[in-house]
Amino acid sequence: YINNEKKKNKFSVSMQHYSFAVEAFIELAKEIRLDDFELAVHETRTNEVIEFVRDYRSELGILYLNEFNRKALQKIFSENGLEFTELFDCDVFVYLSNEHPLAGKEKIAFEELKDYPCLSFEQGERNSFYYAEEVFSTLEYKQIIKADDRATMLNLMVGLNGYTLCSGIICEELNGSDYLAIPFEGDEQNQNSDMEIGYITRKNSILSKVGNLYVSSLKKYLEQNT
Repeated sequence: YINNEKKKNKFSVSMQHYSFAVEAFIELAKEIRLDDFELAVHETRTNEVIEFVRDYRSELGILYLNEFNRKALQKIFSENGLEFTELFDCDVFVYLSNEHPLAGKEKIAFEELKDYPCLSFEQGERNSFYYAEEVFSTLEYKQIIKADDRATMLNLMVGLNGYTLCSGIICEELNGSDYLAIPFEGDEQNQNSDMEIGYITRKNSILSKVGNLYVSSLKKYLEQNT
């Protein structure tokens, strides 16, 4: 008791490479007394998002489900004692530089993208199609480049006219104003399917006060920018 010191509360969140999830984390950090908390954010691979929540390294993990990966990931969640909560759903967008030759189009079809490199986040040893952060991971691309982080991905978009397929919810404050999200135009072979973005937690767990504040920050940002 004599040497008792006040310990800082801890909060950690893991996520796929979503700038809006980082922005929500920034807003959370502005709301609380940082002197009282030790915060951590992990922008990382899909399997690590799952493992970090499973192993109590993170309270929340932000990722997405769609028609292709839903059954496989739900099975993995169940095996690891996790559950998924939906935040919002959206169509697929093509994310590219505003200097890209296709930047002026209202919609972009898959056929129009064939001569440009598709950019994809590296998933390491667990490089299953179900872990891919981009939709249409099973398609054959003429050119594909893997990257580890969001900054490198943005550089490749500018330098090589690369693109990626994502949710379209882009944080301009973090990524800058040099990029565009243009609706993907599906066809008979490549339908524009919904992406359901949400978070995983340990099954039957109750979110901490800070966890609830983070989820509220996420919802607020998404409502303002969807």
